[in-house]
Amino acid sequence: MLTLIGLLTIFCLVVLLLSGRMSPVLPLIVVPLLGALCAGFGTEEISGFFTDGVGKVMAIATMFIFAITFFGVLQDTGLFRPIIGFLVKLTRGNVIAVAVATAIIGMLAHLDGAGATTFLLTIPALLPLYKKLRMSPYLMLMLLATGAGILNMVPWAGPLGRSAAVTGLDVTELWRPLLVIQGTGVVLLVALAAFLGWREQRRIAATDGTLMDDGSVGRVGAPGEISDEERALERPGRMWINFSLFVLVLAALFTGVLPAGYVFMIGLSLALLINYPNGKLQMQRIAAHSSAALGMGMIILAAGSMLGILSGTGMLTSIAQDLIKVLPAGMVGQLHIILGVFGFPMEFLLNTDAYYFGLLPVVMEVVENHGVAAPSVVYALMIGNIIGTFISPFSPALWLALGLARLEMGKHIRYSFWWMWGFSLALFATAWALGLF
Repeated sequence: MLTLIGLLTIFCLVVLLLSGRMSPVLPLIVVPLLGALCAGFGTEEISGFFTDGVGKVMAIATMFIFAITFFGVLQDTGLFRPIIGFLVKLTRGNVIAVAVATAIIGMLAHLDGAGATTFLLTIPALLPLYKKLRMSPYLMLMLLATGAGILNMVPWAGPLGRSAAVTGLDVTELWRPLLVIQGTGVVLLVALAAFLGWREQRRIAATDGTLMDDGSVGRVGAPGEISDEERALERPGRMWINFSLFVLVLAALFTGVLPAGYVFMIGLSLALLINYPNGKLQMQRIAAHSSAALGMGMIILAAGSMLGILSGTGMLTSIAQDLIKVLPAGMVGQLHIILGVFGFPMEFLLNTDAYYFGLLPVVMEVVENHGVAAPSVVYALMIGNIIGTFISPFSPALWLALGLARLEMGKHIRYSFWWMWGFSLALFATAWALGLF
């Protein structure tokens, strides 16, 4: 009975998360509560489950709130805009170079872990360049999406934070082994971009595009301008100070000298003092990024309550024990790897919340008795899935990107699916070879 209630709870949770008709916070809170009540648990027991669950994710929620605000403020100062503008100018007119620069720009722009910011920063600047060179904008979107997927493994991005919330592990500890995977992904994406740029160059030539000897297509206009409001927030004279602060924060995260949440608290305080010393302006910048920061923090806290109830009631353990009875013995210990291989296409069935809050806990319970550690499960499911984040119809940021570039979801999927899944499997194989699973 406990298994049945647990499965119904998770099924209802996943369906509501997929429907998109309500904020993820609501089903994460209400559905597990109803499940616990149906299973016969009283308010006193549920209170204990809630306290345990939220306590495990409090540090992660704190880190997210301050990290998103910190990177948002650095974006306001224009820290990354000159780098992107320089790359656009450097590659002007050369198809292969533009493709490579697009991949690099997408990764740089996603340093804050926010997909919407990435596409808002890059597409308006790159789209005129692609149109002038007669390059496919779907190539641009695929390279940006893949680069964002690689950088989405950073601790302040959603997937790793959700994984830490589910497992109770320290988010920076989970991240350190992923640095090698991210480095490999950067190299592979640059190589893929060069190849696809070469292929695009041949396509343009075959369709009567006029290519010069160096592979360029005439002169290209300047990238898109920024608004007066954005320009007023820029601090070009403090560029190197802001860059030094950015590097120091990343170094502190990597070394673990202080808890991640406290590092971002200090970083945000310094960023505001350096760039916006006026108290009223500081509150305006915090308010400008509070929606994204608090929204993610609330989701993490709600997920903590959900996991506290599912774990405390014994639902996850009961599901895992019964699932082991029906699975072939040889598959049980490898379930995380099997699901990881198909993690990319699963983006079309489960959104990020459903994948990490619905699937990950169950898989962890199933393979735990076969000696598979929690980090191995996280790496298998996340690396196999994360490149598909911005090809999924469940990604709001992708719809924003499609709107900015005036592209169609179906064409994006058809153009990008096999390239991105192949790239995902290459990263998965790298992680397997390194023993992360």
